[in-house]
Amino acid sequence: MQHFGLIVIGDEILSGKRQDKHMAKVIELLGARGLQLAWARYVGDRRDHITAALRDAFTGGDIVFCCGGIGATPDDHTRQCAGAALGRPLTLHPQAKALILERMQDIAREQGAVFEPERADNQHRLNMGMFPEGATIVPNPYNKIPGFSVGDVHFVPGFPVMAHPMIEALLDSRYRGLHGSQAQTEHSVIVMGAMEATLTPLMEAIESAHPGVRVFSLPSVAHPLWGRHIELGVKGDPVASAVAFGALRSALQGLGVQLGPEMVRPPGTTLGTQEAPK
Repeated sequence: MQHFGLIVIGDEILSGKRQDKHMAKVIELLGARGLQLAWARYVGDRRDHITAALRDAFTGGDIVFCCGGIGATPDDHTRQCAGAALGRPLTLHPQAKALILERMQDIAREQGAVFEPERADNQHRLNMGMFPEGATIVPNPYNKIPGFSVGDVHFVPGFPVMAHPMIEALLDSRYRGLHGSQAQTEHSVIVMGAMEATLTPLMEAIESAHPGVRVFSLPSVAHPLWGRHIELGVKGDPVASAVAFGALRSALQGLGVQLGPEMVRPPGTTLGTQEAPK
């Protein structure tokens, strides 16, 4: 099964100048379609680091959305690094060229100016259509300047207002057939006063007895109502996770530990919607 990954590129994220808005939105978009994010990677504006991250993406077999760095300013390196990671030259994509020219004509018209395609700045803007050889375009409904795809690795701008509709369109077209294939339900219970080390054998036994279901443990040390506690639960296929949680709860009752509230997070629920405060 293919997994979904996310790469966010830009020094501004790692320096704290801007807060990343991509991961939370991608989790939301995937969750609404019965899918889930398997991993995320943040990379600054260093070509060697970007190239290494993209080489991993191209060879890893996952579906990857890469946000940022596809413009044409000196700190935009993603297109060049994608080419380097693939060992392919960059070429001006004909559809991208047409869309960029169309966008420049729109801007000239809005400004009441004459469009001059040979002007130096307009020629420079065509660099935004230089993609690795063999790439296909990802339409950009916001301003027509496209992203690009190579296989299952998709490159979109760093601007959320552009990137998120582009990712959503890919999910609803190219990956529609995957919708619902990764749907998970989480069941959990608050366990008070117990230690994770004491519960570990039980967690291992539940996972062993219920293949495909994963057990999770989220400890907290100073909750205002429950004090030191562990949110102990399972996640997986809705039916299998319900069965595994029943076994987990029965085993906990047999251990004589103090149990608090139980929670269910259905498929498509974003993190925090029904999450117990820690």
